Amino acid sequence: MTTPTATTHHPADASASPFVGTDVCRQARLTLPNGADRPLFDHDHWDFTLVIGLPVQMALHERRFDFTAIIDPGWRLVAKELVLAVLAPWHPAVAMLPRAYRTPLHLRSCSARLNELTRLFAWLGQRGISTLARLGTADCEAYLAHRRFVLDDYGAAVAEQSPGVRRAAAQAVIDLIDYRELFTADRVPPDLRPWGGASASAVAEMPSGRTENKTAPVPNEVLQPMLAAALHLVTVLGPHAVTLHRQVHETDQASAITAVGLRHSAPTAIADIKAVLAEYMVAGVALPMIEDHDIGPRLAAGWAADNPLLPVATGVLAREAGYTQLWARWLPTLRGPFLEAVAAVGVKKQFVREADEAPTASGSSTVPWTLPLHRSQAVALIGIVRTAAITVLAAVSGMRASELMELRVGCRCPIEEPIPGLRRFRLASKVVKGQPLGGTDDEWVVIEQAHQAVKTLEQLHDDPVDGALLLGRFDFYTRYKWFRGWVNSPSGQRLGLAPIPNGRVTLRKLRRTLALEMAYRPGGVLATKIHLKHIAVATTEGYAKARELHQTGAKSQVTCSRRRPDGPQRYYELAF
Repeated sequence: MTTPTATTHHPADASASPFVGTDVCRQARLTLPNGADRPLFDHDHWDFTLVIGLPVQMALHERRFDFTAIIDPGWRLVAKELVLAVLAPWHPAVAMLPRAYRTPLHLRSCSARLNELTRLFAWLGQRGISTLARLGTADCEAYLAHRRFVLDDYGAAVAEQSPGVRRAAAQAVIDLIDYRELFTADRVPPDLRPWGGASASAVAEMPSGRTENKTAPVPNEVLQPMLAAALHLVTVLGPHAVTLHRQVHETDQASAITAVGLRHSAPTAIADIKAVLAEYMVAGVALPMIEDHDIGPRLAAGWAADNPLLPVATGVLAREAGYTQLWARWLPTLRGPFLEAVAAVGVKKQFVREADEAPTASGSSTVPWTLPLHRSQAVALIGIVRTAAITVLAAVSGMRASELMELRVGCRCPIEEPIPGLRRFRLASKVVKGQPLGGTDDEWVVIEQAHQAVKTLEQLHDDPVDGALLLGRFDFYTRYKWFRGWVNSPSGQRLGLAPIPNGRVTLRKLRRTLALEMAYRPGGVLATKIHLKHIAVATTEGYAKARELHQTGAKSQVTCSRRRPDGPQRYYELAF
């Protein structure tokens, strides 16, 4: 065990740092737009939001480095020196360090390093350690144990953290050792060597992934109903959802409370609203209904439960007449016309009052594609169709999350037909993983269903101008839970969709599932490597269970034949 020394804590004298006054982006070779604020090393907030080329997948909080969360000014300086050192390893003060990284880390990695270092410093302060010079091997092991488990409010361990969390904890300590000579405010003891000098991955007991990819595929009992439901929504409900999306947009422009040109009041307000009611009666169209959650506030305000006007969306009607809302002082005069209109045409939900017929999932019958909807229900249903399109696209293209988020409106390349009857569909996006900042433009050859899913997403886009982000950043796990809930609800069951069992589905799992199905076909490993854009075949073999996979000889045929009857591969063939 390393014995802590009695070194006193160094004051935070930033002027002694080799980075004092450094322009962080210029030193890290990150490009900012002209006129943008440039973070300096001396600042306690480094904002990289406007750096050109950052992936869409990178969240805003990962682009903003906040060093003020580290209370001790000396340790704050240590954190800033470490972050800049891993961002700019070519700096003369860093290049001379024997154990420093020689390749700059991505901003996302630097953000994660800063977050873990902040946790470490906070934990040291709670243990009464005021200087890194007192840090010993026992403290390093105690911090790793602290980060190994999830604790409840009483400090009891309730679960174990992932190996990635443990690796980050060990890496924070190892960085303080590897960059020790760089720090000017405080340093760990020179003989500190916790865990016998092992790497962070070894300390965290990270699975190597050499024999098989760590991500499990989606089970067939989940994949089959999920993909069937997603395809049905895209191909059958998709065109109806596009029409609904346009109707919601047009209604919002005309009758939303933020619509342009609405007046607060006018001498002709009563007459204008009566004219709108008369138009409804002449056309025989039911008055719009308020959302279910708006009934309660009306009852609380003194409306009678048997009042015929209780469900009427009076605000919508007022805005159709050109006014921001229907004021209470107008109601006594308008009560008669409203009652007359309700008696004549009734009250209904605002959207899809007369839905077109659509085939059920089995194709044996037809039903209205949806029941009448409130606005919030219409927006939710459009979102469900969007999620279905994302699910189809991810499942049959195998694109990474970062590649999906880089898709833009207009990414569908022209359809090619090299020989009669054989059409080729391509999508343009960027490869981000393992590429320089800004990614590398590339194309994906996909099947027609993926191409159609992108077309549906473009039609459901709020502002579908060429070059606009098609999806932007999105949380697939949350969207999928909503999608599964809708499929399993009466709305999905009415369409004959098979219920989707519980089970975690992620974009990584969908990618792994497609890789397995492709790799087990003749010549599949090479095809999978090219399609998934792996750098090495070894990565593809890890996706495809290298212990079982052989590309040549009889065993590959036996393996492929054995998997066909019950694997998800059979469903891919049947679905497409």
